[in-house]
Amino acid sequence: MYLWIEEMLSPISESAIIIRCGDMISDEVHQRVMSVCSMLEQDHMHISGLIEAVPSFASVTLFYDPYLLMQHMSSSLDSTSTTIEIGGSYEHPRADTSATSPYIYLRNLLLSSLQELQSAAASKQARTVTIPVCYGGEFGPDLEYVGSVHALTPDEVIAIHTAGEYLVHMLGFAPGFPYLGGLSARIATPRRATPRLRVEAGTVGIGGEQTGIYPLAIPGGWQCIGRTPIALFRPDDNPPSLLTAGDRVRFTPISIQEYFEHQGAMS
Repeated sequence: MYLWIEEMLSPISESAIIIRCGDMISDEVHQRVMSVCSMLEQDHMHISGLIEAVPSFASVTLFYDPYLLMQHMSSSLDSTSTTIEIGGSYEHPRADTSATSPYIYLRNLLLSSLQELQSAAASKQARTVTIPVCYGGEFGPDLEYVGSVHALTPDEVIAIHTAGEYLVHMLGFAPGFPYLGGLSARIATPRRATPRLRVEAGTVGIGGEQTGIYPLAIPGGWQCIGRTPIALFRPDDNPPSLLTAGDRVRFTPISIQEYFEHQGAMS
């Protein structure tokens, strides 16, 4: 069992606390991150003031309303109940009468829950999403460069990229941008020395040991190897992002004709 200690929790503002789940990028740390998120999603039903849990590579940031949390703290102190139930799975001691602030109160509650948290898989069922990609040409102007770095042909780079299954560690940088771990070291390539001022939406890139997909037309410095007609960011949908942390992604190659057929079917 992972040993949770007080130093793993710290405030980053008056309304946010960060929970550190490890010090490296790995599947084990990611699983711990997702387990914490799953626990917090259950807690949303029982602790007033919790707003959102945002996972990253090795931590979870929990945003909260300090006023509502203070009210929860006061009502707990007034309650004749001897326990506070969180998520239906954990029981906690009587409300902490030594807490001097909403942060201290929340930190102590979280620490108690985390110490009960097993390293078992999060309850969420992971999805596998297949992303069609048209590689090379104007859609992937850096494909040949990536191949040249590793003494591979463009077709070999495509074969290696489509052979992998990638884990969505986190979303960030831009709305819906997935940071995908699991890239083969055979095609891992540093970012461009000079970023492009515009990278088209749907562009699939390589940045170091990760691959990702630009959801919007924005500046970017990753090596562009292809483009998908699938929309990653859908502001009118709920949730607005096609992918979420914990999903698995596979890429499949398509021709330029199939790319435009996909685009036409979605318009």
